[in-house]
Amino acid sequence: MTVHTPHDAAASLRHAGLRVTAQRIAVLNILHENPHASADALFEHAKAALPGIALPTIHGIVNDLTAAGIVRRVSLPDVSSALYEIQHHDDNHHHMQCVDCGRVEDVACAVGAAPCLAPSHDHGMRLLEAAVTYRALCPQCERKRELV
Repeated sequence: MTVHTPHDAAASLRHAGLRVTAQRIAVLNILHENPHASADALFEHAKAALPGIALPTIHGIVNDLTAAGIVRRVSLPDVSSALYEIQHHDDNHHHMQCVDCGRVEDVACAVGAAPCLAPSHDHGMRLLEAAVTYRALCPQCERKRELV
């Protein structure tokens, strides 16, 4: 994955035609350190660095970053709010989610080129993305279940 230093984040914003702001830089840096973060989680992390930032500001930032293709919105089963991750244009991956604790990990596409899943019939549509979520048990939750 690409490291998003403040300079890289600023370059990504400029390239997308977005204004470079401390709030946008902070959100990208938080996402680099905490992939699969919800807007609420981003807000909690951002408050420490940016006192006075508001949750609606975070929502506006992730909407702008998603529309610009810098951030990808991830919707997973059993997760009530969207999660966000930095979008890497050469990356095609899916997600594995623990059904007990909700932990989310990236899973590389087994086939390779995006999109790695081809539908049996495309109905005349051009496939843009294939999203797969593997539901699983992480080792910690599996051990907890064995103790019960």
